[in-house]
Amino acid sequence: MRVFVTGASGFVGSAIVKELLQAGHRVLGMVRSDSAAEELAKTGAEVYRGNLEDLESIQKGTAGCDAVIHTAFNHDFSRFKANCEDDRKVILALGEALAGSARPLVITSGVGLLSYGRPVTEDDKPAGSDIIPRAASEEAANAVAEKGVNSYIVRLPPTVHGKGDHGFVPIVIGIAKEKGESAYIGEGSNQWAAVHRLDAAVLYRLIIEKQPAQRIFHAVAEGGIPFNKIATAIGKGLNLPTVSKEGKDAEDYFGWFTHFAKIDCPASGEQTRWSLGWEPGQQGLLEDLVPGIYF
Repeated sequence: MRVFVTGASGFVGSAIVKELLQAGHRVLGMVRSDSAAEELAKTGAEVYRGNLEDLESIQKGTAGCDAVIHTAFNHDFSRFKANCEDDRKVILALGEALAGSARPLVITSGVGLLSYGRPVTEDDKPAGSDIIPRAASEEAANAVAEKGVNSYIVRLPPTVHGKGDHGFVPIVIGIAKEKGESAYIGEGSNQWAAVHRLDAAVLYRLIIEKQPAQRIFHAVAEGGIPFNKIATAIGKGLNLPTVSKEGKDAEDYFGWFTHFAKIDCPASGEQTRWSLGWEPGQQGLLEDLVPGIYF
């Protein structure tokens, strides 16, 4: 298959590109910068220059491709809602380009949209985007599916880890370095699901290859890691004390990240494993929190 991958130079997207190439597929990867284009070309993938604002260009990228995997997303949290609405537009545009064909479209969402005090499953639905802005991506995927597009949703956990990670875990590490201690909130029993980027890449590949009846997938290798264990591992890695914070002290410590530090979203990926035969094989998050990778 020839696969169009948006965000091909990103943390998850670059892993998907390599996974597809190793499996014998061809890849047309969308990137923005010269440096990203140069690195992508080294992998053997075809380079496609584009950006999320140019919807026509993104639509043209689907031409001659047998499948589309959409991982690009603007992670500037200062304009989070706007970025979510931009992602809606991109998915709708991709759906329009794929309409009338059976070519699969795989979009990216997150299990963090769901929090029900129990492990969430692939059957659970998030609240609307008026309440949870990130739900805009799933709403768009469902909208194009209603028009006959062969669309799939992959929900990633709060932490997709591995070498080169620039997501939530590095943010927590950066805060600990700045504050001189590693903290969690209250008892720190809130849980983060997790997956290694290489395992997540396999999942995306399996979806476009098998195109199962199931439409929503959880890239969950570890269903729920207590945040206090993550904070403890970070404290050990930085040789800093690990402490609990409450109320204003927690807000002063985590700042804008307080909401994310409180996230409690244990998740199940049982249906995903059964449907695709997906078996994560990489090491877990706590094992990945070792000097040389994160510190």
